[in-house]
Amino acid sequence: MERNALGFHIPGRFDKILDIEKCYLQPEPTNEIRNWVKKYALDNDISFYNVRNHRGYLRNLIIRTTTTEQTMVILQVAENQPDIIETMLSALNKTFAPKSLNYVINNKKNDTFNDLEVVNFAGDSFIEETMAIEESDSFLTFRIGPKSFYQTNSKQAERLYSKVNDLAKIKDNEIVYDLYTGTGTIANYLAHRAKKVIGLEYVPEAIEDAKINSKINNIHNTDFFAGDIKDLLTPGFIDSHGQPEVIITDPPRAGMHPSVVDMLNKVKANRIVYVSCNPATQARDISVLSELYKVEAFQPVDMFPHTHHVENIVLLKLK
Repeated sequence: MERNALGFHIPGRFDKILDIEKCYLQPEPTNEIRNWVKKYALDNDISFYNVRNHRGYLRNLIIRTTTTEQTMVILQVAENQPDIIETMLSALNKTFAPKSLNYVINNKKNDTFNDLEVVNFAGDSFIEETMAIEESDSFLTFRIGPKSFYQTNSKQAERLYSKVNDLAKIKDNEIVYDLYTGTGTIANYLAHRAKKVIGLEYVPEAIEDAKINSKINNIHNTDFFAGDIKDLLTPGFIDSHGQPEVIITDPPRAGMHPSVVDMLNKVKANRIVYVSCNPATQARDISVLSELYKVEAFQPVDMFPHTHHVENIVLLKLK
């Protein structure tokens, strides 16, 4: 029985992968690259990684695409075998020529690579996405690196940020804090309306992308800071950078750290716009904020069609 698979995790099973030949939610060349990698590995006897016994070579494949038809490929392997890496990625590059081709050597017990070096094998170290600003009839360009978060559904991301903009109702004399800013997408999207936008993010590489994104879009009223949000967002930080009238927060699925939620209650911004891909942790955090804030509006956004997942935006106003 064929036990080598290249596809997606079976729900609830960290150790089992469902082999996928064609995913109808992803644009080409995603399927072509994935199928090519599997065939190349089988034809050349390159082993697939087993997460139970931690044996094998090919660990993980990430393929990112943009509406600008740019592709980034990140191949994760278990150890540094230059002959295999050079031969395989050279062949992949010759066949598909992605804008950004990268690899990661990972000998840890998990596939996370934020703490590992990403080696740029060919092309640029980034891809670029564009986003329309509905009210201004203009476009922003965002540079996305291998470690940078960007919404997987670019078209719906425009709707998401447009709704954040509508709910926040930012005035030109107001300071905005954007927590978990990633590559600064929300911060740069909202900057034209605000006096200043401060973006905080725990991934340093994403913050560098955020700064570049402001620069390439000629945005001059943003500042970005890297570090754990619970350590960055302090009374001293607010004294230095200004009291925010509006706070945008878009945390990962785990929600905000309890100390961040407590700090938001102390900051007492007039409005908080909470964007979440996990309504359960969002509700948990809002319950703590409810002592000082009331829910004024909410809007689900279907970022993940044909799945049960949904993005949810909640506007909180100071009582």
